[in-house]
Amino acid sequence: MTDTPETDDRIHPGGRIVVGIDGSAESLAALRRGARMAERLGCSLVGVTVWEFPPSWPGYAMGGWDPERDAHAIAREAAHEVFGEQAPSWYSSVVRSGSAARQLIAEAEDAEMLIVGSRGLGGFTGLLLGSVSRSVVEHADCPVLVIH
Repeated sequence: MTDTPETDDRIHPGGRIVVGIDGSAESLAALRRGARMAERLGCSLVGVTVWEFPPSWPGYAMGGWDPERDAHAIAREAAHEVFGEQAPSWYSSVVRSGSAARQLIAEAEDAEMLIVGSRGLGGFTGLLLGSVSRSVVEHADCPVLVIH
């Protein structure tokens, strides 16, 4: 049986791998895994950091807190942690506003793979998926790798 585009499950050279980055240890591990895979498979790698105001946010600045600025800092620090002073040419970073799960799913729409970290919950760490990882596993159009 030959693979058709609809059933071909290989990662293709030149494709994109998308990684969710939130600054957690798990997301840094996901970025490291994505970097190894992208380099070996000849893919580009996109780190995606998503921010949004809390649901009860009244819409005014509170003590100078700027979640978008924080998201850009998280993205820069993650790239520096994984790649050092100079990220490779095949890596790029984007910062989006909105729901983390929705933005990751949208960014990975034509990707070869989406990689996210799982933080676990309480005493069940490693056994239960977080809400973002659960949502992307259920709704992404590409394969999803969850790093515990």
